[in-house]
Amino acid sequence: MTRLVQFDRLGGPEVLTLREVETGAPGAGEVRIRVDAIGLNRAEIMFREGSYFDQPVFPSTLGYEAAGTVDAVGDGVDGFAEGDPVAVVPAFLQSEYGTYGDHVIVPAAAVVPRPATMDPVRAAAVWMAYVTAYGPLVESGQVRPGDHVLITAASSSVGLAAIQIARHLGAIPIATTRGAGKKQRLLEAGAAHVIVTGDEDLPARVKEITGGDGVRLALDPIAGPGVETIAQGIAPGGTLVVYGALDPRTTPLPNAQSYPALTSRTYTLFEITGVPERLRRAVAFVNAGLASGSFAPVVDRTFDLADIAEAHRYMAAGGHVGKIVVTVTHDAAVA
Repeated sequence: MTRLVQFDRLGGPEVLTLREVETGAPGAGEVRIRVDAIGLNRAEIMFREGSYFDQPVFPSTLGYEAAGTVDAVGDGVDGFAEGDPVAVVPAFLQSEYGTYGDHVIVPAAAVVPRPATMDPVRAAAVWMAYVTAYGPLVESGQVRPGDHVLITAASSSVGLAAIQIARHLGAIPIATTRGAGKKQRLLEAGAAHVIVTGDEDLPARVKEITGGDGVRLALDPIAGPGVETIAQGIAPGGTLVVYGALDPRTTPLPNAQSYPALTSRTYTLFEITGVPERLRRAVAFVNAGLASGSFAPVVDRTFDLADIAEAHRYMAAGGHVGKIVVTVTHDAAVA
């Protein structure tokens, strides 16, 4: 038997239930992982609430990230063996697979080796954040040394990863946060400048910081009407990338008539994880940054798997800086 988090209806954290279920065997092209740590993501809240692009099939599990060791491999899987330390990359639908459990089955294509020197908690905080930031910063080839990059909602795990990647590329990261409480943490995390949007005029501060030029790239997970304000701080020929929807209101992507030299687009990490060659490059890039010390995932707080509902409440409150990770104690009984 294995413990698995499931839910039978849409709703708040209270719908999440830790259950004992049969430990299944991996099918062809699948790997079973003995999970030690699980990285939480905003997408899992949206999936649980029914506001994600992918809809649950009940009883549903959830989760995109985990770290642990290979427990069993299915037919046709090469490159992994029982006992290998690994991590899970978001490269599947939550309606088909999930990582919230002490043993989970995922596609082998979504599994990457975990360096023996990286503990499971940090490994569970890597892939969603760094691959999401990697796409527009590196794969698209838009960011060059000396470019200014605007990173909104920068205290998130993706925001912090984007700060580190921008620094690694020689770019200048400008972070935003709604309140002053996180400003010092963002500066310590490597932001060259921090704009407190609750107190400062965003376009004016961007122009001041960049000498009137504007930023080369803006990364925004909030969406909604605020993208118009962000667009005012982007340099001619620059790009606005919207990669989330924290604001449920309609997002009026800036049009060519208002901003004739601006490229605006939406983006998901599946543009990287869904293409084997792109994923291979992303994994190589992130692993190199981890090995050199340029990249260091920030873990805000850990919870036990039995406290998964409380972990979701904490994530929804939005006070964290970095990743929330759930740890798994094996041989623990379901309460």
